[in-house]
Amino acid sequence: MSLKNITIVIKKSISLMLIFIFNCLPIKNNKIFLFSYYGNQYGCNPKYISEYILNNYPKDKFDLVWTFDDVSNKRTISGIREVKTMSLRYFYELCTSKIIITNFRTTDLFQKRKGQFYIQTWHSSLRLKQIEKDAETVLPEQYVEMAKKDSKKIDLLISGCEFSTKIFKKSFWYNGEILEYGTPRNDLLFQENSALRKKILNKLNIPADYKVVLYAPTFRKSGSFEIYNLDYAGIQRELMKSFGGKWVFLVKFHPHMISQSRKICGRSQVVKDVTNYDDIQELLSISDVLISDYSSLIFDFSITQRPCFLYVPDLFEYTNQDRPLYFDLSELPFITATSNQEFLEMIAHFNAEKYIRDLSDFLEKVGSFEEGKACELLSNRIEQICFNKKKRGITYEAV
Repeated sequence: MSLKNITIVIKKSISLMLIFIFNCLPIKNNKIFLFSYYGNQYGCNPKYISEYILNNYPKDKFDLVWTFDDVSNKRTISGIREVKTMSLRYFYELCTSKIIITNFRTTDLFQKRKGQFYIQTWHSSLRLKQIEKDAETVLPEQYVEMAKKDSKKIDLLISGCEFSTKIFKKSFWYNGEILEYGTPRNDLLFQENSALRKKILNKLNIPADYKVVLYAPTFRKSGSFEIYNLDYAGIQRELMKSFGGKWVFLVKFHPHMISQSRKICGRSQVVKDVTNYDDIQELLSISDVLISDYSSLIFDFSITQRPCFLYVPDLFEYTNQDRPLYFDLSELPFITATSNQEFLEMIAHFNAEKYIRDLSDFLEKVGSFEEGKACELLSNRIEQICFNKKKRGITYEAV
């Protein structure tokens, strides 16, 4: 066994020992432990649940604990306690929390206790790429085993639409309760918040009178940069011609591509690299146009009814080598292009009335639950779980 593997085994053994010790301590009924993408960011569903609680409940009602890989740049977040992932305090807080909330799978270093309640929010309201059991043949075997174990721990799963509920029941290795309230992170997209928009634009150094086009593609296994070779300057010119106004081009690549994003964006003088920006929902909220591909963000953005374009020059390769899709792209309301020339033509001939009509038909087809109240409804449920409150003759208790 290599030195690296020996180190991994030792660290895991120490972690399991800490879990055993801390699992002997009492669970604190008002403590909620949250993390997003294994501690990589302050964002997605856990963030919006956390912020709703902070803004709508007494200050000492809940003890919100967030874990981050890098705590140093999260000190400015008010109302929460930060803890470094995999530290001694991390295991103490995790083992003594009543509620655990995340948007991704947990590892075997989360050993759920009797009396704890695990809420899995996942990280999309609806997805284009097939997931979990549906994509089992293309997922790493180690991940599949972890996912199956994680599903056995879940007490509550949330769903953004009827189609998602069907996917979860079929592919998530889970047969427990699914809460059909919508997606917490999407509540923001129902709000007209001029103060937040101004704050985000200032943070990104964008003038208030500029329109925003956001390019947010998904990750490719191939690692090829050519897939992201949009005609940024041409698109910017065509948007000015077709929609009017001055435009700024934001590009947010997948977190796996942070180290490469500068190389890609460095080729163009008209784009602003926002890959390091934690919260994609905030970027969606200020965007007048979204360009993506196979990302679930396209379904989030549909709430705004603003134009969404799909740039998929590798459609055949992606669906055959990376991940099969739940929908044929022709079934979607979004405008699809496979080349830069086609993309420019699609912008020039964009039909807003048809787009809105197709969007409405699609959301009805998938049975959307999105109404902008997911955080409120889920927070009510959390309060019932933590304090054993009754509602309509039912007592909610952790299992």
